Amino acid sequence: MKYALSAVALALLTACGQPSDTSKRQETVMTESQAAHPFTYPVTAKGDVVDSYFDSKVADPYRWLEDDRSVETGNWVKEQNKVTFSYLDQIGYRDQIKQRLEALWNYEKVGAPFIEGEYTYFFKNDGLQNQSVLYRKKGEGEAEIFLDPNTFSTDATTSLADVSFSDDGKTLAYSISEGGSDWRKIIIIDVETKKPIEETLVDVKFSGVSWKGNEGFYYSSYDKPEGSELSAKTDQHKLYYHKLGTAQKDDPVVFGGVDAEKHRYVGGGVTDDGKYLIVSAANATSGNKVFLKDLTKADSAFITLYAEGNADFEFVDSRDNALYFVTNLNAPNKKLIKIDATAPAADQWTDVIPETANVLDVNKGAGFLFANYMVDAISQIKQYDYEGKLVRDVSLPGLGTVSGFGGKTKDSTLYFSFTNYNTAPSTFAFEPKSGETSTYYKAAVKFNSDDYQSEQVFYTSKDGTKVPMIITHKKGIKLDGSNPTMLYGYGGFNVSLTPSFSVANLVWMEMGGVYAVPNLRGGGEYGKAWHDAGIQLKKQNVFDDFIAAGEYLIAQKYTSSDKLAIRGGSNGGLLVGAVMTQRPDLMKVAIPQVGVLDMLRYHTFTAGAGWAYDYGTSEQSKEMYDYIKGYSPVHNVNEGVAYPATLVTTGDHDDRVVPAHSFKFAAELQAKASGPNPQMIRIETNAGHGAGVPVSKQIELAADIFGFTLFNMGVKELPKQ
Repeated sequence: MKYALSAVALALLTACGQPSDTSKRQETVMTESQAAHPFTYPVTAKGDVVDSYFDSKVADPYRWLEDDRSVETGNWVKEQNKVTFSYLDQIGYRDQIKQRLEALWNYEKVGAPFIEGEYTYFFKNDGLQNQSVLYRKKGEGEAEIFLDPNTFSTDATTSLADVSFSDDGKTLAYSISEGGSDWRKIIIIDVETKKPIEETLVDVKFSGVSWKGNEGFYYSSYDKPEGSELSAKTDQHKLYYHKLGTAQKDDPVVFGGVDAEKHRYVGGGVTDDGKYLIVSAANATSGNKVFLKDLTKADSAFITLYAEGNADFEFVDSRDNALYFVTNLNAPNKKLIKIDATAPAADQWTDVIPETANVLDVNKGAGFLFANYMVDAISQIKQYDYEGKLVRDVSLPGLGTVSGFGGKTKDSTLYFSFTNYNTAPSTFAFEPKSGETSTYYKAAVKFNSDDYQSEQVFYTSKDGTKVPMIITHKKGIKLDGSNPTMLYGYGGFNVSLTPSFSVANLVWMEMGGVYAVPNLRGGGEYGKAWHDAGIQLKKQNVFDDFIAAGEYLIAQKYTSSDKLAIRGGSNGGLLVGAVMTQRPDLMKVAIPQVGVLDMLRYHTFTAGAGWAYDYGTSEQSKEMYDYIKGYSPVHNVNEGVAYPATLVTTGDHDDRVVPAHSFKFAAELQAKASGPNPQMIRIETNAGHGAGVPVSKQIELAADIFGFTLFNMGVKELPKQ
């Protein structure tokens, strides 16, 4: 049982602020900037909402677009998509890009096997299946389909979000996401018959499933919000226990039901031996509290292990009464500690794997601990015993990203995956006793990785900070400033961008493109200090790092401003929105995807208030309000500025970063931007923040982004392969 908090959601306060007379919307006169465009955007009506912040008043003319349930918003979405896809349809080589994506994507993908009860399970995708299929086999028998998410809905937008087996492997609780929403349903089946054994659990959000033996499981959710479940605010997360054979309405609240236990994010997991329940509770995406409950004693009370909530604790494993956690408490790069459940006072904690100069993550399996160190965004693996004694340095296939080495204590073989920007993910079997590694599955993508190269460089940001960036491209390109270049970034929430393979990026590089990924401040590549250097009143550091990356690529002749595109999603969408409004001259194309773009109101949507550790809020102080408003993309689109060609992308069911962010930003750009560059928004219907997106939709989106980008860089035809 291992879990960590991840960045979460956004939503809407009220539906107020719509224009009082909707019949007047189509009569709105276009601005001078709009009229100058060679094409006509849908008219976006303006309301008269004005908000007060300290001594300032801020107009929010597009507040009505926050109402995701209104007919007016629905019609706006249809009209915007009509214009966007009409524009994309004129790009002659867009279908050619799509066909190449399909051809390269069409290879078999097989996940690592895992044993539950009498069966070995594994995920497999034949190539272009919209959702990967869960297979199983008994012993050396033939594999059979166990769960096929492609049958969950007619349009493949219902995905398998999680699977969790009872201790004996005879019962499965699996969760599904419909239309990409963070809200889940949990379906409980008998593994032999594959039939449901009771009613489906509904309205579950930000939750895993952790079994207590074979009798039931713990899960987390919020009360159903009033108003739109896709945007209404949620702020009290609760941990429930579901006993098999009982109704969901009777599930008791285990933690979070009273004001003293109110937190935005609550998760619970049972130790592998079934002795303890570990609960993590947090109000932000950084820092959590930890509580312990002894499940061997009836009606035992929770014991507080860590109450301050200003450091991160991630449970790894237990042995008898010893509990192992990875933490950054007094260790910015993290360390592994041991807590005695019978004597849990902090002065009794002991270090098992001390902090080093490199950021640590830990997994467990086969009776060993595996330390995954991040060294300039590259993985290094060390194997330890439970006393912290080094067993060996694990030999890896190359320089890249490694994940895995997780399993049960009784497992004799563990598995890990390896990838980098020009190496497709392959799975390796590892023998913990001997240290031997063998190839379990090698991806058969139809390309030659030797034709491509990745190089890590270190460039200097505005304040003198050295920032790493990995640049990948075909071998032999000329550094003459002519190469179409995609600069991708994130820079937030302690998230680390490590090398990973993407068919879409391969197609981009096949077409002569350069793909560059800097490890910006705000991320986790160099621990808590690196993260904290890009938050709140230091958020501008992240934007400066990204701008400096673009300037480096231009100075080194990889590309030019006319051939540079910037791209990022979610917090990375904020990054793109901020940089393109601060330095519109730097790039030719901007692709902000599912972005956090209205920084004055982000915390009013769904669980967005939990992002305040990274962003601060417009309400906490005048200083913070002034700072946030100074970079908020929605509030920094200015009349008459020639912004880069922009394709905003979002999903109409995104309840993590609600689409109103993207709607408002696109409306501002269309109303105010000057010059011939298009300001488009592409809104995927029946889609969310990104999880569970069908392969067909992923391919269509990539083809649209690449087509839009190259077309606006002046590319008339694709290079011959």
